[in-house]
Amino acid sequence: MTRALLREQLIVALRSIRGNALRTGLTVGIIGLGITALISMTTATSSLEANITQQFASLGTQSFTIRQATSGGMNRGRRVVQSDPIRYREVQAFLDLEHEDWVTSYSIFGSSNAVLSRGDEQTDPNIQVLGVDENYLGISGFEIASGRDFNASDLNNARSVVVCGPELIDALFQPWEEPVGQDISVGSQRYTVVGVMAPRGQAFGMSQDKQCLMPATAARRQFSDEQRSYSIVCKVHDLAQIDAAADRALGDFRTIRRDAPGAPNSFVVEQSNGLVGTLEEAITGITIAATAIGIITLFGAGIGLMNIMLVSVAERTREIGVRKSLGATPRAIQMQFLIEVMVIGQIGGLVGIALGIGVGNFVASFLETPFVLPWNWMVLGVVLSLVTSLISGYYPAKKAAALDPIVALGRE
Repeated sequence: MTRALLREQLIVALRSIRGNALRTGLTVGIIGLGITALISMTTATSSLEANITQQFASLGTQSFTIRQATSGGMNRGRRVVQSDPIRYREVQAFLDLEHEDWVTSYSIFGSSNAVLSRGDEQTDPNIQVLGVDENYLGISGFEIASGRDFNASDLNNARSVVVCGPELIDALFQPWEEPVGQDISVGSQRYTVVGVMAPRGQAFGMSQDKQCLMPATAARRQFSDEQRSYSIVCKVHDLAQIDAAADRALGDFRTIRRDAPGAPNSFVVEQSNGLVGTLEEAITGITIAATAIGIITLFGAGIGLMNIMLVSVAERTREIGVRKSLGATPRAIQMQFLIEVMVIGQIGGLVGIALGIGVGNFVASFLETPFVLPWNWMVLGVVLSLVTSLISGYYPAKKAAALDPIVALGRE
């Protein structure tokens, strides 16, 4: 097929599309609906995956966490009870061991409904308070926007100092005020603000900018650590050594916890990259399900497109007869209809991609996850719309090419 003939057929296809606006609109809508369903779902899941990756990137893949083992449900008619909390003395015993391969940090949960106040200003009763050590911010990936981090002296002397998230500072201070060095109250206790964290946004639906951190020893004094469990995070210097380091930490902590030989661990050691992998596997399952739904929708769209094109062939029988009588070959007639259906399919695909990205990111905005452009799925959407239009238009185009010109000219 020459370039001039191809250009002529494209012009005829566009003229036919423009002359049948209603039919074209329905066809574009059918294709666009299928692509929208696919792209919107995959955009939302891609945004969720990007958010998870972003949140865990602060910890990196070079860390592992030791925490209390918790489980629920029933076992042989008896409720499963969680393990004993990890105590402060156990944390200190672990810190006293020589661990040159990693840096260790520990924390304890203080409250999730604390109220911070300063003069007449106060926060809502939904502030998370954590007791941490001097390594917590660095290992967890938080940055100090102003002021300073905790130091060993703060921990050793249980100083009444706090590092606050930016949302807390906005709630308690005027924009022109300098919060560092000012006093605030956490519950009934007075603390001095020594640092303000840089913004971090949302993580799994919870704001990381509404946290109030204080030395773990100060948290013990205010909230008590009775029946509270500490968490220990270890960040290795060399990623290649993380498995060996986690195994060593497990053995050391079993000794500290006095777990009997052969008995299950009374705690859990989790690697951050393993947790990310588990979450990404779950998201992959959601993506596969979303893709299946989108393809099923496209299959239905293909059937509808085929029916519309068959109607188009029936309506344009006389036109086909005229073109054949003027010398158009069956191949030219077939290509004419295929080009027409391909153009319609690509218009529908582009409309579906645009709507899918908009809908998917609109859903992502409610989940407070980042805006994404899933380029791989966008390319797949273009390919699928092309394949769907070709498959759906092949039979109507073949039927049009096979029409007898004499019979076609006699059709009203």
